[in-house]
Amino acid sequence: MKRIFAAAVAFAALTSMGAVEASAQNRSVVTQYGVDNGAAMSQNGRRNGAVIDQNGRGQYSRAVQNGNRNFLRMDQGGSRNSAITEQRGVDNLAVTGQDGQRLQGDIYQYGAGNIAGVAQFGADNRALTDQAGVNNTSAVIQSGRGNDAVVRQGGSNNITVVIQGGQ
Repeated sequence: MKRIFAAAVAFAALTSMGAVEASAQNRSVVTQYGVDNGAAMSQNGRRNGAVIDQNGRGQYSRAVQNGNRNFLRMDQGGSRNSAITEQRGVDNLAVTGQDGQRLQGDIYQYGAGNIAGVAQFGADNRALTDQAGVNNTSAVIQSGRGNDAVVRQGGSNNITVVIQGGQ
């Protein structure tokens, strides 16, 4: 989890200092270790960035970004986890971290300046974040087994934090 946070902070710092090249180029990195992992990525726009890191068995990640200056990161460990992130707009940030079995974390963001994070540990946890608008923030943290969380936010400047632990 510290790696995910560090990557997001580093990206934000580099962007604010102008250290990211000012070009129309989108950047993506996919790293896979293990067996039967799958990743799909599509970026349309300018200066979007995406990192997918999978380690284990049967992981699935899908990333879609349309717009400008969006960034996402997905880290998966364990087995049979699924992460989907779709961002449309500008200056959105999404981070998903999973370590366990049969975890599902989906983030959908539309608008500008939205931030979403999902951290899942354990087994059979599901999280859905759906944000539309400007400057909304959501964090979902799940540990244990069998937790479900759904966050839907529309408008501006909303903040949601969900922490779940079970079995």
